[in-house]
Amino acid sequence: MDKKSIGIVIGSLRQDSFCKKIAAYLSGLLSESFTVAFMDIGSLSMYNQDLDNDSDAPVEWKRFRREIKEQDAVLFITPEYNRSMPPVLKNALDIASRPMSENAWSGKPGAVISVTPGKTGGFGVNQHLRQSATCLNIYMMQKPEAYIGGVADLVDANGVSDPGIQEFLREFAAAFADWINRFTA
Repeated sequence: MDKKSIGIVIGSLRQDSFCKKIAAYLSGLLSESFTVAFMDIGSLSMYNQDLDNDSDAPVEWKRFRREIKEQDAVLFITPEYNRSMPPVLKNALDIASRPMSENAWSGKPGAVISVTPGKTGGFGVNQHLRQSATCLNIYMMQKPEAYIGGVADLVDANGVSDPGIQEFLREFAAAFADWINRFTA
């Protein structure tokens, strides 16, 4: 039997982003039971409905939609920008949801981890993403909630270094695996 697949969508394009370090750690945990793929959202041009037809839609939009459709589940790991989503993440949500009759996100189990160097842990982005996920019919895992504040002290050049956050991420990965299996049995 083939492994179920998880697409990881990272809301940060920064090369040495905290989100990428958290994602790499989680990927190692999840890859024991799932096929894990990192979804490229940095190459997506801004969504423009005028281009969204068979002849004008950018090839990257088509690629991204196909790749999301191929995933059994999605995991979002994102920073918070001004108490909300980074534009690159919102753009990816919009592109893969169009046309709404072919929404690539629909029916997938999902989860979100928000990451900030500040103390709030990205509560705003976490909740805004959940709000959009409801409209897109993504079944977001409710618990454990994952707001990782003070992330700069939890990672180093080699990745996630703090034992406490490593343990939390192991618990999160186990809960997410259970969540996926409920929907994709």
